[in-house]
Amino acid sequence: MNNAEIVELTHRHMVDVYGCLPIAFARGHGAYLYDADGNRYLDFFCGLAVTSLGHGNPRVVRAIKEQAEKLTHVSNVFHTEPTARLVERLANRFGEGKVFLGNSGAEANEAAIKLARRWGSNAGGGRFEILATLGSFHGRTLATLSATGQERYHQGFQPLMPGFRLVPFDDLAALDRARRDETVGVMIEPIQGEGGVVVPRADYLKRMRDWCDRNKMLLILDEVQTGVGRTGRFFAYEHAGIKPDIVTLAKALGGGIPIGAMIARAEFASSFTPGSHGSTFGGNPVACAAALAVIDALEQDGVLDNASSVGGYMLERLGKFARSCDRIVEVRGLGMIIGVVLKHDTRPIVEECVKQRLLVNGTAGNVLRLLPPLNLTREEADAGLAIIENAFKRAPIPK
Repeated sequence: MNNAEIVELTHRHMVDVYGCLPIAFARGHGAYLYDADGNRYLDFFCGLAVTSLGHGNPRVVRAIKEQAEKLTHVSNVFHTEPTARLVERLANRFGEGKVFLGNSGAEANEAAIKLARRWGSNAGGGRFEILATLGSFHGRTLATLSATGQERYHQGFQPLMPGFRLVPFDDLAALDRARRDETVGVMIEPIQGEGGVVVPRADYLKRMRDWCDRNKMLLILDEVQTGVGRTGRFFAYEHAGIKPDIVTLAKALGGGIPIGAMIARAEFASSFTPGSHGSTFGGNPVACAAALAVIDALEQDGVLDNASSVGGYMLERLGKFARSCDRIVEVRGLGMIIGVVLKHDTRPIVEECVKQRLLVNGTAGNVLRLLPPLNLTREEADAGLAIIENAFKRAPIPK
């Protein structure tokens, strides 16, 4: 089937919630995707930070194939070796943690919310309320949507779940004013991804950790987008030298295979007991094998160092370009999560980049978001940045 045929067949039968571009991809290799008509695209989108080792990574492909030939699924009433090995690796990365495995970022955040409430209802003195931040994004289930600080995602789904209140991001004084007797914890992203690659002050997480300790609050970090190497460290919170009580992961963890994880300090994780939470596909052995291969690549193939160095180079080059381009307000980010803030909507730039065979994404209306593979080469970075610079020169300014 060609592009047009695949697009037509999809829209004839699928619920229209994605606003898909009229492109159907057939295969990928490294930093490139190929559509059903044979056109090649450089990928600075990575399926929303999912395929962070690029497409067809040999480690991940081999792990998936070998595991699929052995065993694809059993109920998590039983045990499998890939699941056991993955929870060990994640727990050790976190340090004395316990792991719950699900299938997505929303599921991981649901687990974190439920664990916080479960702990709060017992050891936490009957507390249940979670403070989240304006501009945040935590998922599309009703609970995670209620914690999300962007009204555009709420439209038509009210009333939202009670037990959540929103405060400004990077504002500890506002957080302190919002605290009540029933507040059990705070849920934040180290960098707001969907909110526009909003990077807080360098001491924000450290001050947040201290505030939670003083007030006996849980610190829940949503690292669905920033985790698993996106910022040049396995966890973004490592840059701040702190440790949360609960952290969530997904997206890049499976290298393209759906998997999510919640990791919690053991003293809080013990509030979950048999039957209190679960997921039919959680801990799927194929997904766990893929995740183990991703972690191996981060630890053994220099991927984290590359994300830091090439990501830093991209931020520097974009910063220089921004100073000569009156359409750009600022460039911000860390590692391989980069936001170019525009004076106007990103749509013309995104469309022009796609015309020139580069995949990028616009978020928060006016922020061009770049989420390239963590193993992107300097040459591939230059090729993509040249297209972006050219797009600013060619794309019309919206009225």
